Amino acid sequence: MHWTLVIPLKPLARAKSRLSDAASDGLRPGLALAFAQDTVAAVLACPEVRDVAVVTDDALAARELGALGARVVPEATSGGGLNAALAHGASVARRARPGGAVAALNADLPALRPAELARVLEAAAEFPRAFLPDAAGIGTTLLAASPGRELRPEFGEDSRARHAASGAVELLPADVDSVRQDVDTAADLRAALALGVGPRTAVLAALLLPAGP
Repeated sequence: MHWTLVIPLKPLARAKSRLSDAASDGLRPGLALAFAQDTVAAVLACPEVRDVAVVTDDALAARELGALGARVVPEATSGGGLNAALAHGASVARRARPGGAVAALNADLPALRPAELARVLEAAAEFPRAFLPDAAGIGTTLLAASPGRELRPEFGEDSRARHAASGAVELLPADVDSVRQDVDTAADLRAALALGVGPRTAVLAALLLPAGP
């Protein structure tokens, strides 16, 4: 089974507000873009992935992620909100590839490894809908829907519990830490750095946390 991954990205000027303890207002947009670029590059290198749809209205992000090979889907027509954007992106993906498998993935996974993502998608292919909890065990980094199944995203606060309640199967394959380590805070960024981040994030993180443990 080959997948289309739908990756949402809010306008960079409003992204990653919880990283204010590590990055200034002027630096956070660049950091959010670096996270997304490293995430998309890793996704496109995954053998289980056929294509990537990035849902965003940010012109800079659209240009940079499109240059990597992602298809850019404008968010404006989605009706507003993260889950509406994901449902819209999944609908666009399904129209482009009828009967295809679709998964939503966070844009802030700068340590993402293609092989680890492949293991998660292989596990997800066994179920109609499935999700992967984040490293904190509260949120979700990936939600998958097999061909013919609606994605039904419930991202946001306590999304792990909400996705489970929606009937999606929780996935916990071994050795997929890079797919679970999203970055919202400085502590998250340090955890991602310990796993090994992509080149764009590494450059900016060296400036932000030059002497971090």
